[in-house]
Amino acid sequence: MIAQRAWDQDPQRSALVARYVPLVQRIAQRLRARLPANVDLGDLIQAGLIGLLDVLEQYPEPDDSDAFLRYATLRIRGSMIDELREQDWLPRRARAKEQQVSRAMAQLEQQLGRPPSDQEVAKHLGWDLDDYQKAIADSGGQLVYLEDLAADNDSFVGQYLRDRHADISEVLGSLEFDRHLQEAITRLPERERLVLSLYYREELTLREIGEVLEVTESRVSQIVRQAVLRLRASLQLGSLG
Repeated sequence: MIAQRAWDQDPQRSALVARYVPLVQRIAQRLRARLPANVDLGDLIQAGLIGLLDVLEQYPEPDDSDAFLRYATLRIRGSMIDELREQDWLPRRARAKEQQVSRAMAQLEQQLGRPPSDQEVAKHLGWDLDDYQKAIADSGGQLVYLEDLAADNDSFVGQYLRDRHADISEVLGSLEFDRHLQEAITRLPERERLVLSLYYREELTLREIGEVLEVTESRVSQIVRQAVLRLRASLQLGSLG
């Protein structure tokens, strides 16, 4: 926060921060829409501002190019995710179930040669469909967690990182990660690909997507989280080969 006070004391720099506050707010609002109710939007924005300050230290005269905005978005969102992990907002039990679902999805896709259905994943886990859907609803919906970057996680670190001290934003910005992610997206069921495209590319809200697909907002949220877990399974377990 000392750095933030220093920025506040410089009118030109303060104006530069204010210029990108809407970007921070937009990222926080979209991230918050997929999180449990106990996560405070203000906390996300504050964490995002810290990420923004880091970006502006590196780029004191930003050009608003697509490359800069992509980088800034990754850094801001990464800072928010770091804050969420420090707060341990996703209970360990829910995180453990999320990992079980991801592993089951990856194993079944390898066996079947196609994305498994909800019923197939639930049966594989020995759960009923309601338990499976609750696990999806309680999931964090993140592609990468900080534990993925731990030095003892050789499968992930070795696949995507050259520097074991790198942070989430560096992983998300790596060419190798991007290539695998694009390949994983092409393997998603058509409905899940459509929902991700509407949500991330067209930037529709969950409610707006629900109106397009004629389903409830909660169902759209479930589809988004399920798609992210499939992507996580492919990236984490190396199912792309």
